[in-house]
Amino acid sequence: MSKTKSAFFCQSCGYESAKWLGKCPSCQQWNTFVEELVQKDKGKNSNDDWKSYNGERKNKTISLNDITSSEEKRIVTTDGELNRVLGGGIVMGSIVLVAGEPGIGKSTLFLQNGLHMKGVSILYVSGEESEQQIKMRADRLKASNEDFYLLTETSTQIIFQEIKKLRPQLIIIDSIQTLHTPFIESSAGSVSQIRETAAELQRFAKETNTPVFLIGHITKDGSIAGPKILEHMVDTVLQFEGDRHYAYRILRTLKNRFGSTAELGIYEMTGSGMRGVSNPSEILITQKEENLSGTAISATIEGLRPLLIEIQALVTQSVYGTPQRTTSGMDLRRLQLLLAVLEKRGGFHFGVKDVFLNIAGGLKVEDPAIDLAVLCALLSSYEDVPLPMNICFAGEVGLSGEIRAVNRIEQRIAEAEKMGFEKIILSRYNQKGGSNLKTNIEVVAVGRVEEVYNLLFA
Repeated sequence: MSKTKSAFFCQSCGYESAKWLGKCPSCQQWNTFVEELVQKDKGKNSNDDWKSYNGERKNKTISLNDITSSEEKRIVTTDGELNRVLGGGIVMGSIVLVAGEPGIGKSTLFLQNGLHMKGVSILYVSGEESEQQIKMRADRLKASNEDFYLLTETSTQIIFQEIKKLRPQLIIIDSIQTLHTPFIESSAGSVSQIRETAAELQRFAKETNTPVFLIGHITKDGSIAGPKILEHMVDTVLQFEGDRHYAYRILRTLKNRFGSTAELGIYEMTGSGMRGVSNPSEILITQKEENLSGTAISATIEGLRPLLIEIQALVTQSVYGTPQRTTSGMDLRRLQLLLAVLEKRGGFHFGVKDVFLNIAGGLKVEDPAIDLAVLCALLSSYEDVPLPMNICFAGEVGLSGEIRAVNRIEQRIAEAEKMGFEKIILSRYNQKGGSNLKTNIEVVAVGRVEEVYNLLFA
């Protein structure tokens, strides 16, 4: 009998060591190493039975010039938001990892997409739910598909046997952390099991040209559970995020070999499943009857999509010795930078004020073009003077108090006009980009913080 082989794996990043270590040399975490059995059967791997799935594939050395280039084939789904984040559709032979918090709606989204894709043979493999539970969810979604097949199994050996019989055109695995291969003796969900089962599915996807979706879990700090190599093995990594207290979810691209990584899709959670939001600016701007101080609308860009978001600021007299600085949806250091600019260049005494900033809707925005709207919201709350409801902003604020130009100003202006705004304030250095744009919205160009204050509050 062969000797059982074991190794120690870091549960945080998947680093492998021959002996136990107190501190991981890769991620610098303490007490994360766990011993796992990694003895693998040296005999024939029965999971390689798909070799004749689409004909015998021969691997040999070939010159790059001898390869004929062709546009990759994609399966276009009925979900426009999913097509956007994938770069135009599902690429044949690609393997996609989708991660998110429990209960965020990952299983619902891909079950719904599978049921709506008519004419495509789909195998949905679930290791977490029974057939009856999935049927209940499908009934709630009010969708059906004759080419949609269900398998509740966790052993990759059995899964590949069923795949060979069915020959599906698309496979959805829910979830990768529940699968186990008989060639690794550790338990399901361990680092070695996740790595080996993902490697088997990757080989299958590439050799049979069949796209595979892997639904994954995340850890308490928000990173994808399992070894970091899991993210390197797949072609696309999607993060499904959002607050349970809000009705909408965001599908964000973290990695994509077939498209842009700056894309995102927005969904609204309804009783009948996920609904793609084609005009997200409507749900990100609060509909209020009266105008209140401390709110400003910013024209931002997420990926290739323009959005109008509402910035809310509250400036109050500090009760304690040290003023508070609290942000939600924006980098705290960016807020402190803008407060320093207002203190130095405008003479406003924010050093004795508590400042609270919130981006409505729970969005997290990194676009520097929101600086001007944040600054105007702070001044509005400081002076307790509401801003006009028909005005929005787009501009970056520099340390010397200048309003800097931002990119893709034409799209920002067009989105503001579409949402009914009558005036947009931006940098005078953006006038070249917006001068040729035929629009009914009034474009106001400013160069410094003092000009903005005199324009709005003087």
